[in-house]
Amino acid sequence: MQKFIKHKGKAVAIFQPNIDTDQILPKQFLKRIDKTGFGNFLFYDWRFDENGNPNPEFILNQERYKDASILIAGKNFGSGSSREHAPWALFDYGFRAILAPSFGEIFYNNSFNVGLLLVTLPEGIIKTLVEKTETLEHYELEIDLQTKQISDDFGFNESFEIDEFKREKLLKGLDDISFILQFQDQISEYESKRPLWMPKVL
Repeated sequence: MQKFIKHKGKAVAIFQPNIDTDQILPKQFLKRIDKTGFGNFLFYDWRFDENGNPNPEFILNQERYKDASILIAGKNFGSGSSREHAPWALFDYGFRAILAPSFGEIFYNNSFNVGLLLVTLPEGIIKTLVEKTETLEHYELEIDLQTKQISDDFGFNESFEIDEFKREKLLKGLDDISFILQFQDQISEYESKRPLWMPKVL
């Protein structure tokens, strides 16, 4: 998993409440067995018309937001099912951070496992950032996970809170499995001392 220490990128806003995982990645694309390539289907029903042609009205298809890597969303972003495919699609598309007033709980945890940074900010601040994305060409934000600060080139600076365990894993580029594997030597030593009649952990 990629480390997230500091990221500066173009911001885009899809500011509406309760965007769920079916809207982020429609169910017909869940049959894929790979974790890559889902970015092509992100927000598919909004990005494309019934013939599969790009919808010029949808914000991600607009030239000024091309290559955006920071998404600003409304409250309860990522509600719905427990599937991991939605975070995979967002990350594969190129997003590295999502800012919103609140997130669906399961989506929130799944996102950190793929390397996406989710930042919860008050709705008033989110609305200010949305306005900047709409009025300033190629508006960029910088997110520093070490200092827990978000800033821009126009005087905006805001601190944020994050679970310290999730923060450390992102800073080190560790998912749940790679985190556990840090302790392989200790696990092996412990297993070597367990009585033979007890189950082994492989």
